[in-house]
Amino acid sequence: MYKVITVGAITTIGNKHVNRGTPCEDASYAVTKNGVSVVCIADGAGGKQYTDARFGSDCAVHVITDTLCDHFDALYSENREAAVRGYLMAKLRVAFAGIMEQRTIDVIDRLSCTLLFVAVKDRRMMIGHIGDGLIVRISPSGVSPVSMPQNDKDGKTYFVTAAHADNYMRLLKTTVDDVHAIALMTDGVQDSVYNEETGLVKPVVAKMAETFASGREEGEKSVLNTVQKFIVGSSNVSDDASFGVMLFEGTKAPDPDMLESEAPKFASSAETFKELSLAIKPELISAHEIIKKCAGEEVETAQPESAKVPEAAKAENTEPQKETKEPSKLSKISVVLITIGIILCIIGTIELVLSLKG
Repeated sequence: MYKVITVGAITTIGNKHVNRGTPCEDASYAVTKNGVSVVCIADGAGGKQYTDARFGSDCAVHVITDTLCDHFDALYSENREAAVRGYLMAKLRVAFAGIMEQRTIDVIDRLSCTLLFVAVKDRRMMIGHIGDGLIVRISPSGVSPVSMPQNDKDGKTYFVTAAHADNYMRLLKTTVDDVHAIALMTDGVQDSVYNEETGLVKPVVAKMAETFASGREEGEKSVLNTVQKFIVGSSNVSDDASFGVMLFEGTKAPDPDMLESEAPKFASSAETFKELSLAIKPELISAHEIIKKCAGEEVETAQPESAKVPEAAKAENTEPQKETKEPSKLSKISVVLITIGIILCIIGTIELVLSLKG
């Protein structure tokens, strides 16, 4: 079990934006409050139509972090994952509406951004991700992706402003057992340290996270220097870059020199999920028809002799089953008795009338 959690995050502008004279669109925020530690980063969408993306990313990291700190227990204990995802996206939509009104923004898409976060309270951990960027788990055995970039074949990604953003959001609830650190990064860092073809994360990520063992200030200073010098500084068209860390002090760190630096590519296939969905559609329609048909037979069709329950099996029925059968027997007896009573009353009435006439 860890002794204490150290959190931290840095954001730096990419040379692409420096050369164009445009502002940094990334944002990051890390805090411990109410016994909850949170690290959150966001990447504002690039492009002329996303004029206010930097305000969206800055708003997103603060709103989500505050929400997780204030309502962690309720969000973690809710079994309906879709409800939690919907709530988090609703909080962003409410906050974005305020920005739109304040800044006179006509379309919410102008605030588009990605979102990555990790939140921990005691041993419980929640991880969320929508869009590109990368979240990795650092344990004594190595560094592995927890949530990989969400990009299609054309390189397009998803944003929190999408109409059905909650459907695209990944949400993981787990515990911190055997975790030494969690690292989060926007694509400005991801592209330099992660190979999507092999799923391999470079050992440098573990080294960057380990700098936080000397404290938040030292960790952020060291990571910022590494990102600016070796990632952003390595290209004139580098993107904005954000890197966040949650380090569980007192846990075992991996040996960077023993981590793999190469791995074989994943086996490739031309099959797509869309093709799978289209293929199963006729089968699903047929299955629905069978289910409806079976339901109709159960309600309307008399039970065949071969399906009747043997007497031996009837004796093994539970009490609730017996109770459901008794009312029907009683109702038949009642009907017979009432009918007999009515007939006797009619006969008695006829005899009384005849005696009066006589």
